[in-house]
Amino acid sequence: MHLLARLVVKFAVLLTAAAIACAAAPAGDGNGTAIARGVHVGDVVLTGLTVQPAEEQIRAALAEPLVFRVRSQTVVVPTARFRVRADVDSATRAAVRARPGKSIPLRVRVDRAAIDRTVSRLAQRFYTPARDASVVGLDAGLRPLFGPSAPGRKLNRRAAHREILRALAGGTREGLRLRFLRVEPSVTVDSLGAVIVIRRASNTLTLFDGRSVVRVFGVATGQAIYPTPTGQFEIVDMQYNPWWNPPPSPWATGLKPVPPGPGNPLGTRWMGLSAPGVGIHGTPDAASIGYSASHGCIRMYVPDAEWLFDHVTIGTPVFIVSA
Repeated sequence: MHLLARLVVKFAVLLTAAAIACAAAPAGDGNGTAIARGVHVGDVVLTGLTVQPAEEQIRAALAEPLVFRVRSQTVVVPTARFRVRADVDSATRAAVRARPGKSIPLRVRVDRAAIDRTVSRLAQRFYTPARDASVVGLDAGLRPLFGPSAPGRKLNRRAAHREILRALAGGTREGLRLRFLRVEPSVTVDSLGAVIVIRRASNTLTLFDGRSVVRVFGVATGQAIYPTPTGQFEIVDMQYNPWWNPPPSPWATGLKPVPPGPGNPLGTRWMGLSAPGVGIHGTPDAASIGYSASHGCIRMYVPDAEWLFDHVTIGTPVFIVSA
């Protein structure tokens, strides 16, 4: 065969083999294909990146810490504690094939118990208890003064859990929001209830409901030798038909306990104060009311003591003043 003809045949064979080899070669995996404009996985925009740089960018974003802002405070939480595992490979390859602007979901698994622990720490850190109203003293007119109530706040745990989970699933890590719930005070000025003011000089007991006067009673207070103590106290003991037991005082030496009934020195009701040995009670000695005649306690007419007993509780504030 002519030399030229042989060369043409040989070239044709080579072309055919090359075509067969190309047809048999596997399709490309897209490693060199740039991702279309606006395609993103989670909040990570991958415009123009190929597979490997895109994967690196996604993994870097997943490793970023969570940053919470609460008023002027910044709280940084390492992502490692949540043991994030994400199918970055599948998401990236989907991004390569995606149309411009497509959002690709990222399948993420996290340690939900770690989220719960983090939420608990945040809840403890940012908890502000409500402040109850309280009686703080008396004004110049010997009426109760109150410290106002104020609401508190507590973390909305469910919302915080959702926010962390959203961020870990490819969302933004900066400026995450914590939502709070209002905590109402248990006691307001209007609901404070009874306050007692006892005036030794005038031998009166005034019952207030908050700022309002409910009733004023005549009482007997302590003799000069056994004065009723002044100060701020509270009711700590309430007894119905009490026993009278001799106190450890010289004036009671040799006296014996008196059971409930007529002639009991405490009448039918006892409201013991946080001042040791001192209480408000009824008395069978009605003639002593209006005078400084007791051994330090505050005596009342028996019906008055019974009425007062029904309108106070353990913890009721009691102010005793010398005026």
